[in-house]
Amino acid sequence: MPQLSDATFQRISALMYESVGLSFADHKKALMSSRLALRLQRLGLSRFEDYAELLEDPDEGAEFQMAVDLLTTNETYFFREPRHFEWLQQELLSQRPRPGLSIWSAASSFGDEAFSLAMLLSDLQAQGLVNNNWSILATDISHRVLTAAREGIYPESRLRYVSPERLRRYCLCGEGPAEGQAMIKPELRTRVKFGQLNLTQPFSGLGPFDAIFLRNVLIYFDPPTKTAVVDRVLGALKPGGLFFVGTAEGRVPCKTPLQALSPGVFRKMA
Repeated sequence: MPQLSDATFQRISALMYESVGLSFADHKKALMSSRLALRLQRLGLSRFEDYAELLEDPDEGAEFQMAVDLLTTNETYFFREPRHFEWLQQELLSQRPRPGLSIWSAASSFGDEAFSLAMLLSDLQAQGLVNNNWSILATDISHRVLTAAREGIYPESRLRYVSPERLRRYCLCGEGPAEGQAMIKPELRTRVKFGQLNLTQPFSGLGPFDAIFLRNVLIYFDPPTKTAVVDRVLGALKPGGLFFVGTAEGRVPCKTPLQALSPGVFRKMA
C-alpha cells in the first residue's frame, strides 16, 4: 500500500480547501490515505505524489470530482432522521392554505433526502393537504453523484425506512438481475430538479425557499467556512422558514438570527 507523506497530505488538503472548501485536520491523514489508496491502485499509480499531480492538473476535472466524492462520502438513506420530516409536515399543516411550496436539499448527495421529501409532499398532495404547486431543488458539488441521483436507482437497503405503502406508490422493485434494487417512478423523479452547486462559492438566483435542508455536510468545513456557507444558504430562505442540519452537528455557526426548535431544526427569524 502506498504511503501518504505529511507533505503530500498537506498538498492534497490545501488543494481541497482552496477549490471546494473541504478542511482536513492532521488527524484525518489516515482517512485520506484509506479513501484514496484503492483509487491509486485502479489508476496504476504507486505514489500519492503522482496522484496529487493528477489532481492539480486543470484538465483532470473528472478525477478531481472523484477524489471529492471519495473524501466526503458518508452513509445516506431515505427518511434519515425522521423527526425532521415530521417537523416539516407539522409546519406545512399549520400554515394552510399555502399558495406554493419550495424546498431545497442543499447537499443532496445521491438524492435520498430529496426523494424522501418528494414522497412526503406527494402524500400530502394526495390527501388534499397541499396543492400541486410544490417543487424541490436538490444540489450537490459532485457531478457523479448527481448523475446517479437523476437515475433514481437505489439498493433496497437504502429504502429500509420507507413504508410498504410508499414503496408501492413511488418505487419499482427490481426482479431477476435487478433484484435487490428499486427505482423511483418517473412521475416522482420529475418533481425533483437536480443541479451542481459549490456552496463555498457565492451564488445567486436561488429561492426564496420555505424550507432548506443542509444536513451532515458542515462537518467537512473549518469554522470560518461553516459560517460563510450557512449564512449564504440562509440568504435563500424565507423569513420564518425552517432550516435543518444534522442532529449531531450541534449549534449552527452563523450570523443570521435563528430560533432553535428541536435538535437540528431552526426557524429563520429575519
